[in-house]
Amino acid sequence: MTTVSSAEHTRRDFLYISTGAVAAVGGAAALVPLISQMNPDASTIAAGAPIDVDLSPIAEGQIIKVFWRSKPIFIFRRTKKEIDEARAVPVSSLPDPASDQSRVKQGHDQWLVVIGICTHLGCIPLSNSGPYNGWFCPCHGSAYDTSGRIRQGPAPRNLELPPYAFVSDSKIQIGAESSSPSSSHKA
Repeated sequence: MTTVSSAEHTRRDFLYISTGAVAAVGGAAALVPLISQMNPDASTIAAGAPIDVDLSPIAEGQIIKVFWRSKPIFIFRRTKKEIDEARAVPVSSLPDPASDQSRVKQGHDQWLVVIGICTHLGCIPLSNSGPYNGWFCPCHGSAYDTSGRIRQGPAPRNLELPPYAFVSDSKIQIGAESSSPSSSHKA
């Protein structure tokens, strides 16, 4: 009888340990969705994430629009003539004085990257339009030049510059912090 009694005691211990293990695994499995639901969803994470833009398909003189953090971003591949005209404007004559060189990355003068929101009331200006062939906001008449600087109209400031960096000569990352002081324009 001693043998049977020892066997029952061993079976009982095994059942207690097994039941406890199954309960622990089940409890952990129940906590996983509870904890993961507290994480932000993929669209929230993506909304603030940097985006990469391939510049190689953009033709000279062309402006493309991409979205970053739900804001339109205009990427303009300027011609030499457009760059020269923007640099010929006396900075002191501008409502929001800024040189063309301060609005582009050094060595990448042909690329202008601006947030496409009018600084007056938040409208989206039209590209390659207006008297300065830059951007024109038809809502209230603000006109920006090919450097995104306000030239006429009620807008108080130049088009803002998003944080961006050149990953290579043909690729930028918008939303990336840059060591260049010209990465953002502070009014």
